Amino acid sequence: MRGLSLQNIAAAVHGTYHGPQALLQTEIEGACLDSRLVEPQWLFIATKGERVDGHSFISQVYEKGALCAICERELTLEDGFEESQNAYIVVQDSFLALKALAAFYLQQLSVKVVGITGSVGKTSTKEMIAGVLSEKYNVLKTAGNFNNEVGLPLTVLRLRDAHEVAVLEMGISDFEEMHRLGQIARPDIVVITNIGQCHLENLGDRDGVLRAKTEVFDEMKPDGDVILNGDDDKLCTIQAVHGRKPYFFHKVECAAWDTDMAAGDAEHVAYADVIVSNGLLGTDCKIHIPGGIIDAHIKVPGTHQVNNALAAALVGLKLGLSPLEIERGIEKVTPIGGRTNLIRTEKYLLVDDCYNANPVSMKAAADLLATANTRTVAVLGDMFELGGDSDKLHFETGAYCAAKPIDVFVLIGEHAKHLYDGVMSRKSSDQKVYYFVDKQSFLAEKDFVLQNGDTVLLKASHGMGFTKLVEALQE
Repeated sequence: MRGLSLQNIAAAVHGTYHGPQALLQTEIEGACLDSRLVEPQWLFIATKGERVDGHSFISQVYEKGALCAICERELTLEDGFEESQNAYIVVQDSFLALKALAAFYLQQLSVKVVGITGSVGKTSTKEMIAGVLSEKYNVLKTAGNFNNEVGLPLTVLRLRDAHEVAVLEMGISDFEEMHRLGQIARPDIVVITNIGQCHLENLGDRDGVLRAKTEVFDEMKPDGDVILNGDDDKLCTIQAVHGRKPYFFHKVECAAWDTDMAAGDAEHVAYADVIVSNGLLGTDCKIHIPGGIIDAHIKVPGTHQVNNALAAALVGLKLGLSPLEIERGIEKVTPIGGRTNLIRTEKYLLVDDCYNANPVSMKAAADLLATANTRTVAVLGDMFELGGDSDKLHFETGAYCAAKPIDVFVLIGEHAKHLYDGVMSRKSSDQKVYYFVDKQSFLAEKDFVLQNGDTVLLKASHGMGFTKLVEALQE
């Protein structure tokens, strides 16, 4: 890994080196926190978790050929350390060392960084942007939910010389977190999808969410570009970042769309019109970017994916892609597990959208389900981290969903009682509504609730474990 000799690593993490002097100029070939993933010549970073202490596995990683370990204490023979063969670096805090190492490493590379944040849609936007950029570049993107203060640096440490662009998802739940993530990533381009009702127990309200998300501006490259959802009432108020005008994307059907304003600022606006929903088969639209028009065929279901395609088109444009390359990239993107992923079983068509949930994303999922041409079932669960307005937000979300042409509602969980109340407040006489305390209670009754041929949406916060329901309904 370029620049990551043991000498440079020790300096970057402000650690004390122990081991043969002959190894100081040797570069590592990889880095990880999980001892099971260690390969020869890798760096193992021993961290102390709530249940597992990585220091317990140092002897094992040396046996697997690890070049060096970062740890929080001096090692002995019991740790498998032999002074003539092995190396380690002592630091005060291994997690801080991980972040410092990633920040240093990224500075050694010639790679453009696209940082993506927002309350809803970070992952689907990341997939769309990475898909588009892959038409021209070798792209590394955030895997899974590796978007926090541990996941982001681990993603950075996956970069290699062949990579030309890093598409990094940046997730936070409190103030100052984005500063720390930004100090690692130093984005060339920042994309913010929206400002919603997430992590309100820490951030207070949407104005707090806006302040926390836009902390990234302080850490991005001074000459970098900012791409924002212009239909978001908070984001559209941002007039300049480091003296540079942001780029905005819009849907012309949105109430916030201003034709005259867009025409007067055409070089900084992308918009979509002629939006045609194909239900669960995706969406077609025309995307207007400075200098061209793209006939976009979006395979990922949900008209909200138009926003993701718009963001990807602007990122592609800033990084030199042609309209044709952007169009091809958009069309190649397909759903991923847990994110509006369609799974056809012998009995049902499952809409697996159970990775996470908040009021905005749950309403969008209900909008999508309502486009299905079969009997529809919404299996909805608790939304976490909504703060003091949690009960109210669950109720309002339930009422919104009940107004959609959805045939059956299944509400699961403690907070979902308020989803149930919201659904009941607005349901039609034809809609069926069921409430279950937990997943097991629903599974015991699923054959009574569901019918062959149903389209079934599964949506809840990650902590509800709805992946278990997806697995059970596939059996």
